[in-house]
Amino acid sequence: MGYALIEKGQALAEEIPSLSSLEQVEVINEIKRALHAVSPLREEPVDCVLWVPVETVEANDYNPNKVAPPEMRLLEHSIREDGYTQPIVTWLTNGDNTREVVDGFHRCRVGREIKAVQKRTMGLLPVTTINVDREERSDRIAATIRHNRARGKHQVQAMSEIVVELSRRNWSEEKIGKELGMEPDEVLRLKQISGLAEMFADREFSEAWEVEESANAQI
Repeated sequence: MGYALIEKGQALAEEIPSLSSLEQVEVINEIKRALHAVSPLREEPVDCVLWVPVETVEANDYNPNKVAPPEMRLLEHSIREDGYTQPIVTWLTNGDNTREVVDGFHRCRVGREIKAVQKRTMGLLPVTTINVDREERSDRIAATIRHNRARGKHQVQAMSEIVVELSRRNWSEEKIGKELGMEPDEVLRLKQISGLAEMFADREFSEAWEVEESANAQI
């Protein structure tokens, strides 16, 4: 049975070159989707890497990761010389028509902005799709931060805003720390930066703190 399937696959592979380049990509994408649906590793997003039009991939509005110009130039050089070795992690916002980046915004930028790369990849980007049970905004934010923590640098104010948003979505400090790989004092500092009293509504402050605040108010 296994050999028969392999022979059918080889026969199909021999027919694909007769199609135009974009048709080849479309057919191969569909084959990948079909194989992924029955794959024993289908719970792993990297099991299915698709090539999609660059214009269908959009940035998210929360990523606090910034890449300095030298590192951005190095990323561009790497993709020019080595090709795409990592897909862009995305989620589907509108069927198969539109995707939002979870991780890989700068890899996306290279494919969008560098003409030589865009020409080589036929205006397409390699993407994976997060599992449907991770599509809640708070889960996507956490996934983005986890992907970024070991790379690049997060802008402090942007990270503070992320912590505030997750808090508003009823994530406890413990959950934020666990999901984002932060120590408790780091979560607390980022909350403090926000300057929003509501973030500390569940905390008890000493009487001395309250007296000091009252004295400052009278100055």
